[in-house]
Amino acid sequence: MSPRNYRLGRRREAVDRTRSTILAAARDLVTEHGAHSSLGKVADRAGVSRITVYNQFGSKARLIAALSAGARPAHAGQEAEPDANPRERLKSRIAQACAAWAADPALYRRLQEHGSWAGEDSELDRKLAEELAAGDQLRPGCSIKEAEDVIGILTSFPAFDRLHKGGRRSPAAVADILARMAASALLA
Repeated sequence: MSPRNYRLGRRREAVDRTRSTILAAARDLVTEHGAHSSLGKVADRAGVSRITVYNQFGSKARLIAALSAGARPAHAGQEAEPDANPRERLKSRIAQACAAWAADPALYRRLQEHGSWAGEDSELDRKLAEELAAGDQLRPGCSIKEAEDVIGILTSFPAFDRLHKGGRRSPAAVADILARMAASALLA
């Protein structure tokens, strides 16, 4: 008997590829039909069995949660420059969120319609609000909580969508509008 030729790591790659294929199929179906599509339809679109979808995600709710987590603009809280002042980080955060939302607005709209995704990242909002306060850059009377809430609103998909919907404005133009709103509402 010859020894088995093990391919360490290849199994993980295949599992990750299958997971990505399922998420892509779910993204397409949610964008086209809303989040009401069955797991069977997702499996058919992905070219896998329903049991594979269940093995990967456990339930439809968890599949939608994974899709929602992947839809969030993960880089929206990252700084363009680590040494940038909080005002610049706020402006950068708004621009990055707008660019991320512009990538697939139909998906984000459908996820929001389903009510399965709030799109919030309040930890980042609070951190930025605290940095603005620590730098004495918030307008007088603006609390950290108020700043956190305003940052959350201005970096949210609904704010972006309202200004961008139908491509009326570019993501950069929307970011400029939202940055001006942030400056007038928050900054000293």
